[in-house]
Amino acid sequence: MRTGAAGAEASRVEQTLVGNKMLTPLDRAAITRLEGQCTWRSAHTGEPILSRDSDSRDVFFVVRGRLRIVNFSSTGREVAYAVANAGDFFGEMAAIDGLPRSATVVALEDCTLAQITPQVFRELVETHPKVGFVVMDKLVRIVRTSDDRIMDLATLSAYQRVYSEILKLMKADPVRPDSWLIYPLPTQAQIAAQASTTRETVARVLSHLSADGIAERKSKTLYVRQVDRLKQLCEKMPTPKTDC
Repeated sequence: MRTGAAGAEASRVEQTLVGNKMLTPLDRAAITRLEGQCTWRSAHTGEPILSRDSDSRDVFFVVRGRLRIVNFSSTGREVAYAVANAGDFFGEMAAIDGLPRSATVVALEDCTLAQITPQVFRELVETHPKVGFVVMDKLVRIVRTSDDRIMDLATLSAYQRVYSEILKLMKADPVRPDSWLIYPLPTQAQIAAQASTTRETVARVLSHLSADGIAERKSKTLYVRQVDRLKQLCEKMPTPKTDC
């Protein structure tokens, strides 16, 4: 438990919007004014922040932690939209059009959040038009990502979508040249949600990649040993199958 001056300083550091992507056009004085209009809250790992179709219209700023933005099919299958990290913001769509939420947001880890009402958000954009361009840029990226996912669903098999997701997640190995890895490796359920398939399909793909020497899993890391072969698998036309 924090006490005295140290606790007050830690609280002040946690309750700041400096560094949030939406607010990059603002000076420190404008950010300070906005901080005074925020409602501040903490959330624990696994705690729901928003639910699809809820009446909340507030805009949220992620000050600390990570959150998962998801949706669920009628059968309960999770479809992942994005992960919001510290410095990100979400909730702007409902604030703009006044319609119910389009997704569910859940804390992936302990978080600190700030939220503003739709009225404060609109005043912010009207007073600082450059903030509106930041919001528009995010919305355009959402549209482009959605277009890509629609194309993947229309043209790729479930296996290919998992291959594609692995290619998107992997980063250059900082230790070994010409080597690639994914760390920390998301759970099979998380990869399945991102690729719009099942956890069982992801498990089969990872097993096949390991057996063929294309990828190797060690603890929380997936090492991609043969990137070119993985790309070929992703591009290869699928044979007819009932897999989903």
